Amino acid sequence: MNDTGLLPNFSRKIKWFYEQFLQLADRLKMTEHTFILVIAVLIGLLGGYGAVLIQLAIKGFQKLFWQADFNLATLKATPWYWKLIIPTFGGIVVGLIIRYVAKEAKGHGVPEVMEAIALHNGIIRVRVVIAKLFASALYIASGGSVGREGPVIQIGSAVGSVIGQFLKVNPKRMRVFVACGAASGIAAAFNAPVAGALFAVEIILGDFAVAQFSPIVISSVTATIVSRHYLGDHPAFAVPVYHLESPFELINYVILGFLAGGAALMFIKVLYSSEDFFDRVELPDYIKGAIGGLAVGGIGIILPEIFGVGYDAMDVALSGGHIWYFALLLVFVKIIATSLSLGSGGSGGIFAPSLFIGAMLGAAFGGVVNLLFPEWTADAGAYALVAMGGVVGAATHGPIAAILIIFEMTNDYTIILPLMITTIIATLLAIRVKKESIYTLKLIRRGIDIFAGREVNVLKSIQVRNVVKKSIILVDERAAFDEVLEKIINSAHNYIYVANQDGKLTGYISMLEIRQTIQDYATLKHILIAKDLLNPYVHIIKETDNLDYAMKQFGRLGLDELPVTGSNGDEKIIGTLWQIDVIGTYNQQIFLKDMSGESGRSLQNISKDKIVHVVDKYHFHEKEAPMPFVGKSINEIGIRQKYQIELLLIRRKNLDNKQQKIQYIQPCADTVFEMHDILLLFGTNEDIKRFDKV
Repeated sequence: MNDTGLLPNFSRKIKWFYEQFLQLADRLKMTEHTFILVIAVLIGLLGGYGAVLIQLAIKGFQKLFWQADFNLATLKATPWYWKLIIPTFGGIVVGLIIRYVAKEAKGHGVPEVMEAIALHNGIIRVRVVIAKLFASALYIASGGSVGREGPVIQIGSAVGSVIGQFLKVNPKRMRVFVACGAASGIAAAFNAPVAGALFAVEIILGDFAVAQFSPIVISSVTATIVSRHYLGDHPAFAVPVYHLESPFELINYVILGFLAGGAALMFIKVLYSSEDFFDRVELPDYIKGAIGGLAVGGIGIILPEIFGVGYDAMDVALSGGHIWYFALLLVFVKIIATSLSLGSGGSGGIFAPSLFIGAMLGAAFGGVVNLLFPEWTADAGAYALVAMGGVVGAATHGPIAAILIIFEMTNDYTIILPLMITTIIATLLAIRVKKESIYTLKLIRRGIDIFAGREVNVLKSIQVRNVVKKSIILVDERAAFDEVLEKIINSAHNYIYVANQDGKLTGYISMLEIRQTIQDYATLKHILIAKDLLNPYVHIIKETDNLDYAMKQFGRLGLDELPVTGSNGDEKIIGTLWQIDVIGTYNQQIFLKDMSGESGRSLQNISKDKIVHVVDKYHFHEKEAPMPFVGKSINEIGIRQKYQIELLLIRRKNLDNKQQKIQYIQPCADTVFEMHDILLLFGTNEDIKRFDKV
């Protein structure tokens, strides 16, 4: 048999299937609602499987390392030297993964997801999925004092990002896909679909828009179904039934709220102090990991409760099995152990440690109040459960997600009132003392303001020179009052500017200054000069400043127009910048980015220069500017008149400080085409095909 034709035939079949898939994807994209929902289900499935896989991987590594089921009984029976060796080994391996495979595998993962959404349009590298899964599973199994929820969130988010990158969706859709992945991870980890969705919306996106909430809910529910199928339909913790013993008990929960907020603030402070310490130590990542693992192992010899996720110890606290002073000790020891684990470069989340700290804090507080007021206080386990929500809400600044996670774990409505009181008070205290959460603080320390939003960065990328009006009304300091009045009345500007004999700006005059003297115009018109009227507090910006800086000056000064100097160093005024123009530029750039992302990325996904149907006989088409167009303006070429098509957008690559940046240009008659400009066109199929022949 001749095999020479097998490979070409196989290649042709693969190509045919690929083209069919792309055509299907194209049709789905034409229906926004259908496309989003289908992909949300897919992300939920993969995110759910990711959560299941990391749990199975953790159990597999635990069997390998400890040669038995990983629980408190096993840990207490393990020789002391083994408790040192295994965490040290785990720290070394994870350090190597971070150094040579993916640096995103370091730490708790959620800030990296938030950074990807804020600055990188949701782009997360493919290798992060494998690196994070392996590193976190191994580190948790080896005894690292971290949680699995953060890694599951990062893995789910990476899955959503990878799918978005494959489909070449626009940045807005990409962010929703990433949030869908995060929701699927937290929902599958806690068997809590509603809490998973709220976590993604409240903490990851920070936006409760209905349009993006729906697919997130679908992904969350889908992931929960997958998790329940493989891991069983049971809550994350063994939670007894609790109820409020007396209305007076609410006072205890108010106090517990303040304690939970304080514990969360202490956790944040110690965690980042540990990170700072290890960052200052100039050692390879795997050596730092070994040091952290050795320190955690040393603590675990005496208190094995701090090893791993710590669910066994939390179950004991929830059942009221810890003596109050032992539980209080575990609060401080867990904070130290988790800070050492993550500060030294370990891979894992802070969600489970926050739950652990809350459980032990509540158990200690509940034990004390139960001793003092046994007649009208519940068991210590009730306070442990409520404090879990309080510490998580305060640490993450996500009280709604924290309340819902605890509520879904208990399915008991009677606990909701004390849970809400404690969690809200704890969160308000934490926000009052420290604006940043345990997640956003990491970004702020990198110079990333998550509250500013990614769209603000549009203004940072545009200089004043691109928006400045090359006109300004200048008068000499010695100009008479009637001359000043005439100029300001006949000017389209809100201000006229006053210069001295050297041409240097000394102030400005607005209608406010004129209004104060206009009643005595007949008397003052021959006496006052411009220098007498001017406001000397004039703020000048440079044409090289960015629009983000300029917008902040408008807000700070309360003005809507500022003079602009050139960049040649002579402080010569070249024009004025108007606030309304900055706002218009901002809105235009956001519109252009979304249009380019929706249309251009869709076209890139299908194939180069393919026509995409929009409605009726009209199509979108993306094409590189033909060579005959380069160096000519749109008016010279006459695209609309010659080819009967509309040029909607030009995407241009520019080099800024040796870095390539994308510029979106709304075309006008004077726009000149450059080499490698990408044109977004709109027209009938026949007209676009005729244009392709240019």
